[in-house]
Amino acid sequence: MLDRLQALADRYEKLSELLCDPDVVNDTNRLRTYAKEQSDLNEAYQAYLEYKSVVEQLASAKAMLEEKLDDEMRDMVKMEIEELTERQAQLEERVRILLLPKDPNDNKNVIVEIRGAAGGEEANLFAADLYRMYAKYADSQGWRTELLEANVSDLGGFKEVIFSISGQGAYSKMKFESGAHRVQRVPETESGGRIHTSTSTVVVMPEAEEIDVEILDKDIRVDTFCSSGAGGQSVNTTKSAVRVTHIPTGIVATCQDGKSQNDNKAKALQVLRARILDMKIREEEAKYAGERKEKVGTGDRSERIRTYNFPQSRVTDHRIGLTLHKLDAVLNGDMNEIVEALTLAEQTELLAREGMA
Repeated sequence: MLDRLQALADRYEKLSELLCDPDVVNDTNRLRTYAKEQSDLNEAYQAYLEYKSVVEQLASAKAMLEEKLDDEMRDMVKMEIEELTERQAQLEERVRILLLPKDPNDNKNVIVEIRGAAGGEEANLFAADLYRMYAKYADSQGWRTELLEANVSDLGGFKEVIFSISGQGAYSKMKFESGAHRVQRVPETESGGRIHTSTSTVVVMPEAEEIDVEILDKDIRVDTFCSSGAGGQSVNTTKSAVRVTHIPTGIVATCQDGKSQNDNKAKALQVLRARILDMKIREEEAKYAGERKEKVGTGDRSERIRTYNFPQSRVTDHRIGLTLHKLDAVLNGDMNEIVEALTLAEQTELLAREGMA
């Protein structure tokens, strides 16, 4: 671990030199690349500096015990050694986490797609509940949400809703949400009071920038059509809705909720880029899928990841065996305990894989 830390520190200090190099300063791309790399290393570098300082202080304190000290001074030195030893252990654990391989998409914004699945209208209503849950969670994190596309059902649920979440570390916390979410409750449409089980699916994708996914004009087909409201009402007489098809992959993105055709096209391209990047990520993961045994799941979009049980006010995440009896709070955006537990499970698995546990 110390060798890796020293290599990291050497690279950080080398980057400091490069960022002062006139040739780099005059090259916008290199300057941006080096600045981002140093920014990514900064937290681990600062932790390493503190770790080195604590180790030096600890060695100095232990050396003092070899000297002739009065009882009061000896007790003070022993107390300092105890505190420094505890701090060293804390820093070692922190540094191990910081040295784990970083998901390159963790700091990206996200595109979220929620669809009603099994359960008809009840699944659509639950999709709307999930949308509100994520919107409130995003608000609690200081993130911004933007609705990109919505297909509203007859009772006000969502057959499909697509939205973006923008903010620092959005993907790092939202990436665990992809999968099938199951709800157990008495539906509004049930007159007999029987509990039904329905599911809605969630897909979370890192938002792709143009440098991540280049879409050439010759590779897309853009179709325009009249937008419509829920149930086919409120038909727009102008062709403001846009459907963009990426010909090489066959991936399609549609948007009709914007104010203009240009606005809808921009949003459709935003979703299209995210879907293409997501496809590339999944193709890479598939190459070593047989070796993956993450506790947080396989990434299979059909995998049932969580159950929301209304009669027992219970939320259970099946990937890590976490059960919370605070359903109302979770649906109101209080997801921190779930996200932190899933993050810890991921880190534990990565530590074991890297031989650092």
